[in-house]
Amino acid sequence: MVASSWPSLDELDAVRNKVAEMSGADGRDVRVVVSPYRICPLGAHIDHQGGTVTAMTINMGILLGFVPSPDAQFLFFLDRPKLNFRQGITGFICGSEEHSSGLSSSAASILKPNLAKRALHYFSENKRVKEGLEAWASGNLDEFGKLISASGRSSIENYECGCKEMIDLYEILLKAPGVFGARFSGAGFRGCCLALVDADLTDKAAAFVKQEYQKVQPELASKLPQDRLVLICEPGDSAHVV
Repeated sequence: MVASSWPSLDELDAVRNKVAEMSGADGRDVRVVVSPYRICPLGAHIDHQGGTVTAMTINMGILLGFVPSPDAQFLFFLDRPKLNFRQGITGFICGSEEHSSGLSSSAASILKPNLAKRALHYFSENKRVKEGLEAWASGNLDEFGKLISASGRSSIENYECGCKEMIDLYEILLKAPGVFGARFSGAGFRGCCLALVDADLTDKAAAFVKQEYQKVQPELASKLPQDRLVLICEPGDSAHVV
């Protein structure tokens, strides 16, 4: 696997220098937790019901620089100067010893039509995840992309989620050059869409999406930060400490 382009050495040095300045510690003693953002190409709306999902990190994320303190207290500073916190918190972090995806039942019932459609999405999405893993492992991006698009279509038609603004974006992505597949990222009522794109056609795809979305959603498109209308990302590494 090719090393992730994020974080750069300059970004890591900036975090180390900031922590050293705040703590008085030697910058060489500063450790940095690298926690990349992740996307979920397949597995829409089924993770919270014990379903299987695919996840992929990207080359963007959060950096947490730290040095051990002489006591058990935690002191954090956020790189968000505009946030005005008037009160701190005292908390406790723990993890669950067991994981459960919910209660099972051997009972069966006839579902109402809308619930039957959502059940269809759940079981078909689990099937798409399994098929997607096989397609990805074999390098079949065409098939993987088709499964992503089918996930998006099922989210709209079977799970009945999405708003016009997001559905418009989804439909545009399906027509963009170099796009293997696309779907909502999240519930589909706000946020963004993700797409798997041929690396050689990312700029053309981005230009197409910007142009076409401004046609169908001119008011909304004018309010969005122009430098963040489309984010071109690469696969990232796992979370780690450096």
